[in-house]
Amino acid sequence: MLDDEAVDVTARVRLRPNADARRIRHGFPWVYDNELVTDRRTKSLAPGTLAVLEDGERAPLGLVAVSPGSKIIARMLDRDPAAQVDRDWIAARIAVAAALRERLYPAPYYRLVHAEADGLPGLVIDRFGAAAVIQPNAAWAETRLDLIAEALQEVTGVTAIVKNAGGRARKFEGLDEATGVIAGAVEGPVAVPMNGATYLADLLGGQKTGLFFDQRDNHAFAQRLAAGARVLDVFSHVGGFALAALAGGAVSALAVDGSQAALDLAQDGAARGGMAERFATRKGDAFEVMAELAAAGERYELVICDPPAFAPAKPALEAGLRAYERVARLAAPLVAPGGYLVLCSCSHAAGLDAFRQASVRGIGRAGRGAQILRTGFAAPDHPQHPQLAESGYLKALFFRLD
Repeated sequence: MLDDEAVDVTARVRLRPNADARRIRHGFPWVYDNELVTDRRTKSLAPGTLAVLEDGERAPLGLVAVSPGSKIIARMLDRDPAAQVDRDWIAARIAVAAALRERLYPAPYYRLVHAEADGLPGLVIDRFGAAAVIQPNAAWAETRLDLIAEALQEVTGVTAIVKNAGGRARKFEGLDEATGVIAGAVEGPVAVPMNGATYLADLLGGQKTGLFFDQRDNHAFAQRLAAGARVLDVFSHVGGFALAALAGGAVSALAVDGSQAALDLAQDGAARGGMAERFATRKGDAFEVMAELAAAGERYELVICDPPAFAPAKPALEAGLRAYERVARLAAPLVAPGGYLVLCSCSHAAGLDAFRQASVRGIGRAGRGAQILRTGFAAPDHPQHPQLAESGYLKALFFRLD
């Protein structure tokens, strides 16, 4: 780890003559490995090294973090090539991000830092009241984890910090998979109030950072459809849509997931919210469970499917779209006439149009007609970088079926 002394940046890296420097000047935050001159000196840089990025004419473009083994070989940290990435620099970025979230939400439960969109590339921080989870998915953040933790405590006053090493990008940055507490103590799951429900987030052993704050607004819209409804929440994790629906007046909710640990947390959340009598869980493969429910003649006024990323990268796109179509085909028969179907995708490689087409094909193959009521995206604590399509990964389609 680095101390808080200013770092003397002496390394320089240069774009190839045919690389488009204008894109970088106009705000694009990444440099790919085929755009950079990768001579012996550049290849020898340690992952996370800071360097001045130059164009093909050696004019400086800004300060970047370099990871020679990654396809994203450089990430823009600051347009000022003389910037000092110390604790004060990090604290200033976190403070700007915190001010936005404090304006958006009355309680400190949210995505505090959303990587490039908040000027801290590859760094994710989720806040859970007095605790926070840091995902340093880029080498520059990993090597400065102590500074990030200190700055985070200084700005927010959190007392417990967990490092989560589960990010997909970490392996491309040559980083470890060691998750653990790096400050304070975490005693069991954290209760998170959201949309009138209580969720239990396992900060150490749960998926991602323990809870999916990005679906908050989509939970809220589904909640508007839930009054008096029987609800089926497939790929439910800790009960995201199901508990919001129950808080909105659903008569019952069944949560389906492959993780018993996640379902136990959902059950605990339902109990804390006084909803236990209306809530049930079923562990199993989502595709198999949907087929079994259909065969048993089960029908629900509201069905939600929020699967993991079936197309996390372009090579998986074709198979991922087939999987999304299959989800829609299996879910549509479970929707009662005039009921609602919510289909979600967190695959950035599957754009909105492709995901919508796959979903509509699946609904059509199930013999159902549909209206699209709403297209939802990530909540505003997950802002999009305007030049980085990958930051707009989440899509939620709300259908009414005939």
